[in-house]
Amino acid sequence: MAQADSKVLVLGALAGVAGVGLAVMCYQGFSSSRRPSWAGYRLSHTYEQGPDVMLVDGPLGGQAEVLERLEALIQCVSELKNEMKALKSALPSLQDQVREELMGHGEVRRASPLHRTTPTRRKRATRAVTDTRPEGRSSEEAESEGGYITALTDSEDEELSDEEQRVEEQPADKFSNFLERIDCLHQGTESEKKDALNILLEQREEFGQDSELLWRLARAYCGLHDLSSTLNEKKDYAENGKKIGEEAVSLNPTSAESHRWYAIACGLMAEYDTIQNKIKNGYLFKDHVDKCIELKPQDPTSYYLLGRWCYSVAQLSWIERKVAATLFGEPPSATVEDALRNFLKVEELHPRYSKANYTFLAKCYKYLGQIEKAKKMCEDACSMNAVSKEDEEAQKELEYLCPALGL
Repeated sequence: MAQADSKVLVLGALAGVAGVGLAVMCYQGFSSSRRPSWAGYRLSHTYEQGPDVMLVDGPLGGQAEVLERLEALIQCVSELKNEMKALKSALPSLQDQVREELMGHGEVRRASPLHRTTPTRRKRATRAVTDTRPEGRSSEEAESEGGYITALTDSEDEELSDEEQRVEEQPADKFSNFLERIDCLHQGTESEKKDALNILLEQREEFGQDSELLWRLARAYCGLHDLSSTLNEKKDYAENGKKIGEEAVSLNPTSAESHRWYAIACGLMAEYDTIQNKIKNGYLFKDHVDKCIELKPQDPTSYYLLGRWCYSVAQLSWIERKVAATLFGEPPSATVEDALRNFLKVEELHPRYSKANYTFLAKCYKYLGQIEKAKKMCEDACSMNAVSKEDEEAQKELEYLCPALGL
């Protein structure tokens, strides 16, 4: 409603200006027609046609009619003048009316920093327009200066809004830069990996409710587990990694990375637990790797992990299967063929993924009696450098596997 009223006021102002112009034209036409022509002045009765007014040179009756019309015209001009004053006094409040109307119908935009305008700024803008228009100035000067100040105030509002936006984005940028730094450290040396863990622990109080930090913390524990040389340290890193990974998954169940590193930590813990907990962690490992694949189906690492799980389950001893059946009702089920399919999927998504993946392909083919394919996988594995702890372990297996295949 306020916006419609504002439009009516503006249109009324334009109509008023047009009316004043028309009145002036009429008055000028009347004056010029009444002015005697020194070249040919006549006392005869003549009729001269002026704009909107019939001017009569003649008896007093005709002049009285003209004066009556002139008086009506002057009264009209006076009324228009009063209307212009009223419009002029209303114009400074148009900005606030329009802004309040827009804010009233745009709750989402008002919540955005780019559209937020504080009451203090609105008061300052209105006061600036009002204070800079003294009595002695013409309406054109006042409107011009008022428009200038309004534009200046709007520009200032935009600058302040941009500042507010930058302030609000700062924490997000800070966190993003922090995560990038952690990822770089994780790719570095053992010392840099330890630095990454320490930094994550220091920042946990500030960002501890963000799964992006927690799964990286679980990853840091798992990475140092592989680099550690003592059994107690390995177990501690695995336990901490599992605990943090579980917390990351609970905070954000849709994070594929959280599921992946929780699964890896569960797999690491299987090396230090009883048979009962080992099998329990095996179930957890499988569930979260499956979830990771569901959330991120083009990730080769998840298929590699699932292939490792399938191969391990296929190699379970009789006693381990009996214990699993007793404790959980049904032992985990997987075959070497299942493992082979997952390792081949890794190569499909990421050719020459790792030395370890080629080694497991060779072991699967050997188990299935496909010796030529097993030899080919061994040769491919030997052609790659060891870039991880798993690759180093794979190299040790190749030292026994290659001679067994006649290489």
